[in-house]
Parts: sequence; C-alpha cells; structure tokens
Amino acid sequence: MKGVNVLQNKIFAEDLKYIKQNLKKNEKEWFDNTRVLITGCAGFLGFYFMNFLAHYADYLGVAHLIGIDIFKLGKPKWMEDLVDNFEDKLEVYSLDIAKDDISDIKSLSKANVILHMASIASPTFYRKYPLETVDANVWGLRKLFDYYKDKDIKKFLFFSSSEVYGDPLPEFIPTSEDYRGNVATIGPRACYDEAKRFGETLCYIFANQYNLPVIIVRPFNNYGPGMKLDDKRVPADFAKAILENKDIVIYSDGTPTRTFCYVADGIVGYIKALTFGIFECFNIGIDEPEISIKKLAQIYVEKGKKIMGYTGNIKFGKSSEKDYLINNPSRRCPNIEKVKRLLNYYPTIGVEKGVERFLEFIKIEKKGGNL
Repeated sequence: MKGVNVLQNKIFAEDLKYIKQNLKKNEKEWFDNTRVLITGCAGFLGFYFMNFLAHYADYLGVAHLIGIDIFKLGKPKWMEDLVDNFEDKLEVYSLDIAKDDISDIKSLSKANVILHMASIASPTFYRKYPLETVDANVWGLRKLFDYYKDKDIKKFLFFSSSEVYGDPLPEFIPTSEDYRGNVATIGPRACYDEAKRFGETLCYIFANQYNLPVIIVRPFNNYGPGMKLDDKRVPADFAKAILENKDIVIYSDGTPTRTFCYVADGIVGYIKALTFGIFECFNIGIDEPEISIKKLAQIYVEKGKKIMGYTGNIKFGKSSEKDYLINNPSRRCPNIEKVKRLLNYYPTIGVEKGVERFLEFIKIEKKGGNL
C-alpha cells in the first residue's frame, strides 16, 4: 500500500509550488537527467529537498534521487511514505558518511549532483556531540570529494553556515561573503563554526586542484515546516510552546537580533546556487527585517493567538545549559547583494507571514495525528 502523501498538508504543498514557480526556465532545465545524492536527507532542509525533487522529478527531469542519513533518531514517517510513493525513482540508505564505506552503495557512482548537508545544526546538540559534528563536516566531506574527484559530476553543493562569520563586528553588518569572520577557535560553538570553515577550505582546494564544480552556500537562520519541535533552536522552541499552550521562555535578555528566512525562500536560493556555473560562495537568507529575539517571540504570540487560540505569555529564564550563551552572536544579518545580482534571488516571505505559515503547518499536522 502506498504511503501517505505529505502534500495533503496544504501549507507544504503551497511551499513546493512556490519553489517551482520561482525557478527560471534555465534553472528547471538544469536538472534534466540528473541523479541527485543528498546527505543528511532526513533533516530539516532534507525534508524540503527530498520531497521537492521527488514530487517534481518528472517536471524537472530528475532521473534518480538517493538519500543518505545516519537516522540517529530513527527514520521519519514522511521518509518512509516518500520511499513507498516513489520507489522507482528513490533510494534511501542508513549510513554514517564520516565512518562507513560509501563505495558499498553501488548507485552512488552514478550520482552526478551531490548536496552535502549532513551535519548537526542545532547549537544544543552540536555542543553535546562535538566530534560527530566535526566528522560530518570535515571527514564526511573529504570522503565525498575523494570519491567523486575523478568522476564526471555536474555540481557539488556544500551547505556551510552563517556561523562561519562568528560574531561580526558592527561595521560588517549586514555581512557580505568576503568578510573573514570573528570566530572563536576554542569554545562550545567552535566544533560547528570551525568545521564549517575548514569544510569551505576543502571546497576551495578540491575545486582548484581537481576542477570539481563546487558551490558553497551559507544559510542564515532558516525556519519553518520540517523543523523538529525538539530541535532546541529558537523558532522551534517558540513553535513548540505555542502548540503546547505554554509560556514562551527566552534564555537571554531578548536583545540579540537576527533576520529569519522562511524555508521555502531558502530552498529557492539553494537551487539557484546549485545551477550557478563556477566556484563561488553565497549567503542565502533574507536581509530584512532584522529583529530581536523578543520581537520574534511577540510575533509568535500574536500569530499563535490567531491560529491556535494561544493564551501563554513571554517569560525570561536561564538555560540549564551552562554554555548556552557563550560566543552567541549579538547580531546576524546577511548582505545578499551578490545573490540578487548573480542568481536573481529575491526572497519574499517576511517573518510575520513565515511564522504564520509555520504555525498553520503545525496545526494541520496535529489535526492529522502527525504530532
């Protein structure tokens, strides 16, 4: 029996259509006869990429899709359903990209587009698993490069992070791609920040020495459907509080500022970057509004009341994690002039609309018994 189609959630279905509609003709045609490998396929961004490329495989001309993940928390239900529905176009494997022998999976040799996004991305969890975080971003990446350096591939997309900039000095905000960073090499966040930075160095080396077609993307605070509610990042924490009708607790003074990029806009940016011709790195995010964490909480409260009848309040507390605020950037806002100019990337989903869509998605999932 075929699995449940996640497009029954109208918010997610609309998001995938939005991604499709924001691709130019040449970007759509770029996918013709591609065989796409996605590492970290069960994660937040994997949720969108796997579903978009599977559901629109015929439209895009994607010949095959391969997903790899360690499935540390088990294989998600949506993944099982996706495999059931697209068994002729889709393979999914449980594999530790840093430690296991990828040559055991024979179909990997035929992949010609690689998206390496396997990594822990939540500060709470990469502080808990620092070596695993380094391994995925450094040794896993190196293993993929060694495997594909002599093969005929169309593109290799490395998911870096805005964390490579560390805590930018005020004169470098909004932050452009040529900023070298203000990053702590020692500390509870260094395992992630420095692993991403070294990963970028590997990208540069292999692009130059082996002519590998590598593109680096640096995500800026993506959020939305697909985030696990126990993810421990702020957008997920706030959404979980709304769902459970509990007070939103801010574990800082609420003044750090960020721009928040709704995931559908992020995916559009990553796909546009994927189809770019030569080695380059791109900030992918939204450049306005830059708002405080307190303001974000207020938006969640307002939308929560409207969508779920939320009755909770905003409170301030101290995290049980002693390292929660160490080296936490005070501001984060991307300069996206390069992606506007080179990729024609113009994100349109503001934070208020994005939070509303996120909560609507969660409400539908709860009603369907998926939460």
